[in-house]
Amino acid sequence: MTDSVSATSDLNFDPLWMPFTHNRYFKKHRPLDRLLVGAKGAYYTTSEGQQLFDSLSGLWCSALGHGDPRIADAVKRQVDVADFIPGFQIGAPDNFRLAERIARLAPDDLNRVFFTNSGSEAVDTALKIAVGYHRLRGEASRTRIIGREKGYHGVGIGGISAGGMVANRKMFAPMMLPGTDHLPHTHSLEHMAFSRGQPAWGAHLADELERLVALHDASTIAAVIVEPMQGSVGVVVPPVGYLQKLREICTKHGILLIFDEVITGFGRMGDWFGAQAFGVTPDLITFAKAVNNGTVPMGGVIARQGIYDAFMQGPEYAVELFHGYTYSGHPLAVAAAHATLDILEADSVPARFAALGRQLEDGVHSLRDEPNVIDVRNVGCAAAVELSPLPGQPGLRAIRLFEDALKRGVLLRFTGDAIALAPPVISTPAEIDRLIETLRASIRAVA
Repeated sequence: MTDSVSATSDLNFDPLWMPFTHNRYFKKHRPLDRLLVGAKGAYYTTSEGQQLFDSLSGLWCSALGHGDPRIADAVKRQVDVADFIPGFQIGAPDNFRLAERIARLAPDDLNRVFFTNSGSEAVDTALKIAVGYHRLRGEASRTRIIGREKGYHGVGIGGISAGGMVANRKMFAPMMLPGTDHLPHTHSLEHMAFSRGQPAWGAHLADELERLVALHDASTIAAVIVEPMQGSVGVVVPPVGYLQKLREICTKHGILLIFDEVITGFGRMGDWFGAQAFGVTPDLITFAKAVNNGTVPMGGVIARQGIYDAFMQGPEYAVELFHGYTYSGHPLAVAAAHATLDILEADSVPARFAALGRQLEDGVHSLRDEPNVIDVRNVGCAAAVELSPLPGQPGLRAIRLFEDALKRGVLLRFTGDAIALAPPVISTPAEIDRLIETLRASIRAVA
């Protein structure tokens, strides 16, 4: 403990511009309990030596917990063999094997995999594929992207254009893609507060897509992109029948449906993808995070066979899609992904998440009568507890709760005044119980 503190006591906080962080607040308080120096199992270790239960699996990415030796060993072996292999005009065997494995897990004929380095890159890639697909089919007028209010699709230009979180958009309005529009969000405290699983109310909200088709004409719309479950805005769960209606309307009008599964992919929803968990097959799926347990940055897009085929035109020696990244399919990321998929399959992780999610559901809904709790919602192994904001100070109550929970040994994730929970699959029943009771105590402490 002494060594950890001394190693951080002389830190210069100023040069680092921290992402999605209140930089002035953080650097003013210099919180040692928010400096993490280790990660193992379901816990982080702070610079003071305190153990913090990781209630959101890193940032939704470390679904298997931290430091699994099977993943670490795979990365160590790979770096000794080849630290980098380009992906342009040449390829690594393990990349082809990984794409085959992912395609096998995806629904129906989504069987073509394009690797990126993050969810943000995956989203921008999927949007480019969608627009290019229509152009190649002689429908170049289909350029419009339809997103959803409160949606989060990363921080690329395409992602913030299709996304619907105001704070992510307002500063960058001049840079955003022209011709985007948005469906209404599906969260209604009046009609669905304290729902267990999918709310019964709200499927009709998908009909708003018909209104946008009437407004813009289907011939101008390339794709609709939604998260099956909206994680970053605080676990907003799709109403029963909502995603099915979106699928029907997109099919009717020749619009591609993209599921942003950066959070919901690889087991969290109790199945391999949210598409299978909710029983709806999109045309494109974006993924990242849990594909390799967050060990090395990685993401990708899974496309239907027909979409891939549309690009396979012209001479065989011609490049079909002028798009890619230096680190697409980075060898270390691929090695981590193979090891992660081995574990996901061998340990039946999707089924284990489903079971863990049932305990989490019971736990979070026991908080509904606690002070200032205005909603509790859950699906798969993810949940959120929403608090009433302090008058004139939205978000401050959640910050205070976050800081109180740190003192009690739990690292929470907040967005606005909602606390999101998505613990790693290795969490024990006792740890989930402790998580809930810690949250209960912190809710009361900041009341």
